[in-house]
Amino acid sequence: MFTSNQPECHFSLVLISLLSCSTNQARLTVSPSSSQIFKGDFVSLSCEEDDSSAGWTLRRNTSTQHRTQCGVEWGTTVGSANCSCNITNTYKSDSGVYWCESREGPISNMVNLTVTGGSVILQSPVLPVMEGDDVTLLCKTKTTPSNLPAAFYKDGSLIRKQPTGHMTIQHVSRSDEGLYKCDISGHGESPSSWITVTGEHTTTPPPTSTSPLGSTSITLPPSPSPPVLSVLSSVGSVCVVVLLVLLVLLVRRYVHRKPEGRVSIAVDSTVRTDVSYEEIIIVKETEKKSKTRDFKPEPDVVYSSLK
Repeated sequence: MFTSNQPECHFSLVLISLLSCSTNQARLTVSPSSSQIFKGDFVSLSCEEDDSSAGWTLRRNTSTQHRTQCGVEWGTTVGSANCSCNITNTYKSDSGVYWCESREGPISNMVNLTVTGGSVILQSPVLPVMEGDDVTLLCKTKTTPSNLPAAFYKDGSLIRKQPTGHMTIQHVSRSDEGLYKCDISGHGESPSSWITVTGEHTTTPPPTSTSPLGSTSITLPPSPSPPVLSVLSSVGSVCVVVLLVLLVLLVRRYVHRKPEGRVSIAVDSTVRTDVSYEEIIIVKETEKKSKTRDFKPEPDVVYSSLK
């Protein structure tokens, strides 16, 4: 009969606590909300966090720097928790991948920012867009009104020309993912930006892309390996791994449980407990035969005649 004991109760309590564990997350936002910025413009980045005690820090990768921190190598921190960072005068060297990183390990979504010295930019969503939503792209110049006729391209192919410089993609789908850029005749062409379409709310970063800046191109650095390792070692992943390990231990404990009782049998007037199955069968057969053996007939009784 299987009965619970103290170690197993302890394991059960651990499993219940692991099922309820969670991780804190932050969401990186950019203002103005555009993946492309003119050189010299102001930009503000903020970590919208669930728990300020997690200690979020803004970091970035550029073509010349790796995992540099806001307020130390670039930008100015804002607020008591240092959850916001301002770049008052952007340069081309500020192009790169930005994210929020916690001292506990997890990271936020990543954002690709492109700073151009050209005269045309494409204002497109910074974060992934939901499948089925409408997305508006704006092709604008730095010095002239933003309602000039513009041509829009996806993956190098012309999509359409718009007389007002606005293009709306209605009910976007996964097939709308790609590199977008625009061109205003007489002013120039914008850099390219990747637009990600997702089926659910997610913080998946856009893939690394090559954005032309004038006659040259800058390849944005890949996602930082230390933050990725931090994600893999986040509390949520640890919970899953530990949960699986404890389940395996519980199964092994149950399978290898020793029987609580022992079989004893008397063989040759000796009580033995280390009896094999074969010996039990032999004893049973012997008892059966002894019960069914024939009794010896009594001798015939001879009655003498009575006188």
